[in-house]
Amino acid sequence: MKRFFLAGALSCAMALAASSVQAEIDGHGPDAWRVTGVAADDVLNMRMGPGTNYLVIDSLPPDARGLQQVTCVPLLLPSIHQRLSEEQRNSLPQRWCLMRTDDFIKAGWVAQRFLEPDWGQAETDHAGSAGAHNTGDAMIDDAARLVGDLYTAFEAQSSSAENPFGPTLAPQYFFASMVPDLAEHGADVLYDAQNFQGEITRIAPDPDQPMLRGMITINVDFTNFGQPKRAVFSLRADPGQPGAPIRVLRVEHDSWSFPH
Repeated sequence: MKRFFLAGALSCAMALAASSVQAEIDGHGPDAWRVTGVAADDVLNMRMGPGTNYLVIDSLPPDARGLQQVTCVPLLLPSIHQRLSEEQRNSLPQRWCLMRTDDFIKAGWVAQRFLEPDWGQAETDHAGSAGAHNTGDAMIDDAARLVGDLYTAFEAQSSSAENPFGPTLAPQYFFASMVPDLAEHGADVLYDAQNFQGEITRIAPDPDQPMLRGMITINVDFTNFGQPKRAVFSLRADPGQPGAPIRVLRVEHDSWSFPH
């Protein structure tokens, strides 16, 4: 599913500046990140899990920009951050973040100390320039990013607790009413198969009807065992969750859909 290779050792890196502390809090970060503190002749390793004991599965160049952050560990939600003292925050273990490139081709865990907000790239993205999922409509773009994050999280999971189809994480991607039915599912919903050997080629809003009456359609094109496939995601606001966030309501394949 992903390329496996060894990359060079990382150079020493600078810690994030104090001005970016707020951007480190989960749920309140920038729209894009960039690599920092890596020598020009080195690379930033992307690992299968959050730690150096996990296998290196890919790498990022030292000038990589426009990276998307899926999640970080230890978890640092705003409500948790506010309850911690400065001493407690400073004593937290090194944070690792699950990152992906803007084209959805690379994904993996990297040490957060090698990341910094890429505000310039974020402004470019909001202006509606390059980026397969960027339409200029924030709601549609967020829906495409959510679908991309779902695929990234599924491929990067290293334990049942990190499974985006599990009861803990599923509400971050799916309607709350769907969560009980997601158990024992995963690759079948994403790839129309139990096994996946191929690549995702494009995740983008439907060109003909990206949104109709509040329902957003996101197409995921991929190949599996050499065969071209497409999964069609339908998303809309979920009133069953606080704030009615955009979530996946239905996934369709050639001959079936989930939920059935």
